[in-house]
Amino acid sequence: MQIRHASHPADVGGLPKAALRERFVADQLFVPGEQVLVYTHEDRMVIGGVVPLAGSPIELEAPAELRTERFCERRELAVVQIGTSGTVTVDGVEYTLEHRDVLYVGQGTRSVTFAAGADGAEAAFYLASALSFGGHPTKLVRLQDANTTQTGDAATANRRTVHKHIHADGVRSDQLVLGITSLEPGSVWNSMPPHTHDRRTEVYLYFGLPEGHRIQHVMGEPDDTRTLVLQDRDAVISPSWSVHFGSGTTNYAFVWVMAGENQSFTDMDQIPVTALG
Repeated sequence: MQIRHASHPADVGGLPKAALRERFVADQLFVPGEQVLVYTHEDRMVIGGVVPLAGSPIELEAPAELRTERFCERRELAVVQIGTSGTVTVDGVEYTLEHRDVLYVGQGTRSVTFAAGADGAEAAFYLASALSFGGHPTKLVRLQDANTTQTGDAATANRRTVHKHIHADGVRSDQLVLGITSLEPGSVWNSMPPHTHDRRTEVYLYFGLPEGHRIQHVMGEPDDTRTLVLQDRDAVISPSWSVHFGSGTTNYAFVWVMAGENQSFTDMDQIPVTALG
């Protein structure tokens, strides 16, 4: 498991681009036949990817760094299907996840196993986890059942659909708030207006970006921003003090997940575009 330490905002301005990526970007999460995990000390979140091959299920292991016998011993887990289809078996109960379905797995779960879908369908499971001691029940949220809103404006190239899968008014959790945002054709800007939320860490996983296209992701303090160039299935960690928005060379989707002091989706401090530096 990779370890990413928490960073002070004053450190970021002087970092060379390679060091900036090393601290905040998680790439190569989706390796066929493997479990890949990244632990960030920002709100002690874990993110990762699991891509099981046909006939070779992968059981989620607890890395030595967690100092637990089972992954969910002190943690809750969200599983997002960004591939086509696959199954997740939680303590003997099997759940089929289609594209953009989300499974919430509660703290105290003993066994989580991932398997490929039928007929060679790619199963690419994105994982996001936070500390939990409440033991909420495991629940599957299909894309069509998620809370859905439209936001943004085509005139400013940020028209998008926001699906909320895990949130205070839906599937309950101790810390995790998670959903998927999809930009409409012709729209490329996400998370407008820019904002921070000093009480929570947020991670974006970009996906659905065609070959040959890129995302320009902006991070850092609002008046001292840095830009990261990301590709399909790259994740970026946003500390609570950092803005987190970007633009693509075409439309795309991203999984957003937060953990921290509260679960209010609207708890944010908006930053005027004219105040960015």
